[in-house]
Amino acid sequence: METTRKRTTGWVVMETMRGYGIDTVFGIPGTHNLEFYRGLAELGIRPVTTRHEQGAGYGADGWSLQTGLPGVVVTTSGPGLLNALSAAGTAYCESRPMIILAPGPAQGSEFADVGTLHETKDQLSAASAIVEWGRRVASAEEAVAAVHDAFELFATTRPRPVYVEVPLDVLEAETDLAPSAIAPRTFSAVPPADDDAVGRAARLLSAAQDPVILAGGGSRGAAPELRDLAERLGAPVVTTLNAKGVLDERHPLSLGSNLRLAAARDRARDADVLLIVGSKLGEAELWVEHLEARGEVIRVDLLASQIDKNQPAAIGLVGDAAATLRAIRAALGDGSPRDAAAGVAETLAAVRTECAELSAENSALATSIVAALPDDAIVATDSSQIAYWGLLNTLRVASPNSTPYMATYATLGYGLPAALGARIAEPARPSFVVVGDGALMFSMNEFITVVEQGEDVTVIVVDNAGYQEIKQNEIDAGIAPVAVDLVQPDWVAVANAFGGTGRAAGTASELRTAVADAVRLGGLQLIHIDQSTFETSEAN
Repeated sequence: METTRKRTTGWVVMETMRGYGIDTVFGIPGTHNLEFYRGLAELGIRPVTTRHEQGAGYGADGWSLQTGLPGVVVTTSGPGLLNALSAAGTAYCESRPMIILAPGPAQGSEFADVGTLHETKDQLSAASAIVEWGRRVASAEEAVAAVHDAFELFATTRPRPVYVEVPLDVLEAETDLAPSAIAPRTFSAVPPADDDAVGRAARLLSAAQDPVILAGGGSRGAAPELRDLAERLGAPVVTTLNAKGVLDERHPLSLGSNLRLAAARDRARDADVLLIVGSKLGEAELWVEHLEARGEVIRVDLLASQIDKNQPAAIGLVGDAAATLRAIRAALGDGSPRDAAAGVAETLAAVRTECAELSAENSALATSIVAALPDDAIVATDSSQIAYWGLLNTLRVASPNSTPYMATYATLGYGLPAALGARIAEPARPSFVVVGDGALMFSMNEFITVVEQGEDVTVIVVDNAGYQEIKQNEIDAGIAPVAVDLVQPDWVAVANAFGGTGRAAGTASELRTAVADAVRLGGLQLIHIDQSTFETSEAN
């Protein structure tokens, strides 16, 4: 079919994105957003058409975690945009870069209320209430400038989602915008904290008898620097779930991503010097209101506003995490590290016991699942009991972003599209999603997206017949269980109907075989586990 090459505003917006390295976008074509799609093939940008805009947002997030680039979501106006806002809320809470593009009403027709297609009272304000900033542009020049501004935000401060609205008449208008206006810009590197603060922090750490490092999502770009500093100090490292793997979790100083569990949290709380890197120490990551550190606290963060949030600091270091940790390490000079291995092992043993006591069933099943997974797997998950009461505490990963998750926003429906996005970005690693039956129902429509894209994704669905935690919450509140026992489909048949391969696993041995077969065969694979009858004893 012959196509028309029109260099419209939609085209130059995507051309600008391509200059920054964006080669994949997620979304759904619609009547009003076609100009965003016109140039994709020529520009070398892969469109991933999900079956719901929420899935587009979560797919973009999974892709972003692997590439370090912002996930790009293209929606149509009105319902398309509003469907994507849950993903925008996730990116905001978890401090992840995302650009959402949508058309808006033509200039002069805002708030017209005349019944046009996809008419929405004020979609700009709706999106702006969720993202870091939302902007309605008035020209191709402004649209391209908004893209540059988004990349500057991601490069220089806390990454959070942005929304760019292009009025329909502007989106479809042809432009002769010069190549120089579209070319990617170079942004100044964020410097380390000032020398005086770095020196004071180094002296405090050098004198510490029992230092601990607590790493949050803001440390993910500083993995080598964090490891180097931890080894110099002999300091145990505990991470939030967003920083899982920033220190290889098999490293003798790693306490894992177990900050939610009292044994690891208390280890951080009781340190004589606690170095916190890139974390706001929110309740969702702590499972308590405040950490309440007993020793001296040093905090490293991009933003001054975070230095005393939820935990006051004796020394605040405002700057890039990697650069600041390098500066601290240089200021420490050479020295013999403390031997913390025995203390780390003791804490990890207490963590395992605590995890099993919280949910013996989920902990045992998680052990079986982890034993079956390939060592290099990317494992996305959801706000499911199998994740936060087992898998994320049991699975040990070697690098950050190996477990796409959203600890603070805690949405359902995230895992499957995030696993697909991760696979597209990182095809050399097996991609899995481990998710509960209730959560998978939120995004099972994306089975067909996996098939259509020709990607290899294995879904392990842990079926506990509904919303079991909420059921227990109701019982604890004196409410007879209501609306929580859910009818289940035949999950194996569902996967087969979508063009994938479904199978059931009833024992740990069957699960290992099923996982190995799934990785070997590729495509969409689903492994169904009935949690009420699954035998875990072989893996324990």
